[in-house]
Amino acid sequence: MTDVETLLTILDLEQLEINLFRGRSGSPGGGRVFGGQVVAQALVAAERTVERDRPPHSLHGYFLLGGDPNIPIVYEVDRIRDGKSFTTRRVVAIQHGKAIFSMAVSFQLEEEGITHQAPMPEVPPPEDLPSDAAWRQKLLERFPAAAARDWMALRPLEVKPVGISPTFLAGQASDARPGIWVRTRGPLPDDPAIHRAVLTYASDLSLLQAALVPHGRSVFDPDLQVASLDHALWFHRPFRADEWLLYIQDSPSAQASRGFCRGALYTRDGRLVASAVQEGLMRVRDL
Repeated sequence: MTDVETLLTILDLEQLEINLFRGRSGSPGGGRVFGGQVVAQALVAAERTVERDRPPHSLHGYFLLGGDPNIPIVYEVDRIRDGKSFTTRRVVAIQHGKAIFSMAVSFQLEEEGITHQAPMPEVPPPEDLPSDAAWRQKLLERFPAAAARDWMALRPLEVKPVGISPTFLAGQASDARPGIWVRTRGPLPDDPAIHRAVLTYASDLSLLQAALVPHGRSVFDPDLQVASLDHALWFHRPFRADEWLLYIQDSPSAQASRGFCRGALYTRDGRLVASAVQEGLMRVRDL
């Protein structure tokens, strides 16, 4: 089974009851479940309870506890409202009898209307950037401990940072806006719900790094405790997650050991297809 097939298996939930689903756990390195996986599985659970002519347009979730990679995660969906144009669902992810994640998702009947978007920044195309393997090797040379984590989160995805240093290798403060090109390592089925789930999964990969770039720090620094606190995502336009998407990130503020980060995802032809927002813990600790 390829890494992409493994990801699709993780995102294909088992239905236990009308509003109850079970998802397989996965982990970047055995410590806890990758947050993007939990958000994506929660979205899949919510979508399974809504008519397919109403795609999701936004989701807002809170991470409550770290996920245990050794047991499945149960997702309970609350059908809060089914309106004429909008549908609302609430999803709670449960392990060991406790909620580890809570999320609200809003769906809308597709319709035409006023449209505009911010332009895509000018960056090098993915073909002009170092290979996926090249930047990962540089990352491991800079942070050897990261090798032990064997990120399952990254294996199904091909990632090319727009700027490797200092944005992703740290060591020097920068006002750069971190950016990555990202796509799956192989083709995906044509189902738009699968592409939404994969994009949701990928949207949690590097967002918190944007709050550390101004300080020349990295999520891999051993004296930092880093964790996602919440995650929000808006879907604007159709896309494919097996084609290159540019993920541009920035951080307007950091305060009280919390970094606030924003992200925008564009297709190669410049269409803004999704926006993400996340606040994360970035606490300096004594070693």
